[in-house]
Amino acid sequence: MGDLTTTEQSTRLASRYRQVRDMTETLAAPLSPEDQTVQSMPDVSPTKWHRAHTSWFFETFLLESELRGYRPFHPAYAYLFNSYYEGVGARYPRPRRGVVSRPGVGEVGEYRRHVDEAMTRLLAGTLTPDVTDLVELGLHHEQQHQELLLMDIKHVLSCNPLQPAYTTVKFDEPRAARPTAWIEHDGGLVEIGHTDDAFGFDNEFPRHTAHLEPFALGDRPITCGEWLAFMDDDGYGRPDLWLSDGWATAQAEEWNAPLYWFKVVDDWWLFTLGGPQLVDLAEPVCHISYYEADAFARWAGGRLPTEAEWEAVAVERVPDGNFLDLSTLHPRPTAQAASLFGNVWQWTSSSYSPYPGFRPAPGAVGEYNGKFMVNQYVLRGGSCVTSSDHIRATYRNFFPPSARWPFTGLRLARDS
Repeated sequence: MGDLTTTEQSTRLASRYRQVRDMTETLAAPLSPEDQTVQSMPDVSPTKWHRAHTSWFFETFLLESELRGYRPFHPAYAYLFNSYYEGVGARYPRPRRGVVSRPGVGEVGEYRRHVDEAMTRLLAGTLTPDVTDLVELGLHHEQQHQELLLMDIKHVLSCNPLQPAYTTVKFDEPRAARPTAWIEHDGGLVEIGHTDDAFGFDNEFPRHTAHLEPFALGDRPITCGEWLAFMDDDGYGRPDLWLSDGWATAQAEEWNAPLYWFKVVDDWWLFTLGGPQLVDLAEPVCHISYYEADAFARWAGGRLPTEAEWEAVAVERVPDGNFLDLSTLHPRPTAQAASLFGNVWQWTSSSYSPYPGFRPAPGAVGEYNGKFMVNQYVLRGGSCVTSSDHIRATYRNFFPPSARWPFTGLRLARDS
């Protein structure tokens, strides 16, 4: 490859740029300007903010330094649409993003077109490896925000008494869940972490050795039917099953079912991106916190896997499964040919912390992951709203243990 890109490499990168940017607009297209402005809780960001922030990323980290003569679209956007990069300046408070009625959706669209036109000019030139790496980071960053966009708008629409659908979603016919089979692993020394020249986030490096005791991993996620059995056995009312902080949180928040579940007479329903649906007993349970997952595992006589255990099994498997598909956008019952990937992000028992020898990248981009390595737990595998070309066995997602609005579920592990 040498030190500079070839025309073929630049063309391929420009095509990928256009594909990712277009997907964001496709995901926003079903939403009205009013939909795109609402912030339903502090953790949720308005759709138009996601669209603007991902443009700000390219403008701030690439265009301002790499494209001669580039002029920022609006001087205030550096403040409004910075998320958490303290190294590049002040930022507007996250919990108040929903009160920013202007710029409107149309102006955000103009901002995206301005950035896209400038990025097209940048990508048409000869690029250094450092620049291509930053473009790739920006594209994977935007794919993360595409997932956040869907997580967030689901929460927004769920708060509306009309329970409107985001789009038409294809649901499977109810069926019986297949039994769990167990994938045995002998344990021993295993290599964990990213290995090759393909893209990986900084938190996936460096590759290192971990020791595992013999264990087994369930070959499918826990289903809604199994979760209902936990509920019927008073799983939400038994403090002996819960971590202390989890019990306190569940009591304070009055949890008695996964997020988005509600009861109509004797039937459990759940809110989906396709509107309200009866709970399908065979599909993976979704929108549960780490605390709930841990309590269920204890009730079921198992445990959550560590992230090293999960990766040691997953690394030998093709990362296929139920990923982002505009006709689905919902977990589906696990097929007979089991995959460890897709449907729901799976909680692990591993605290989100740096791998041995981890060093953040220099400059503000180094704030991408490292500064969050505290008070969070690792999730693995991707979900039904994760892009299929964005996931891999080494991918480390993370959320606080009380988070329920991501597409989160679990699979069990046990000692062999």
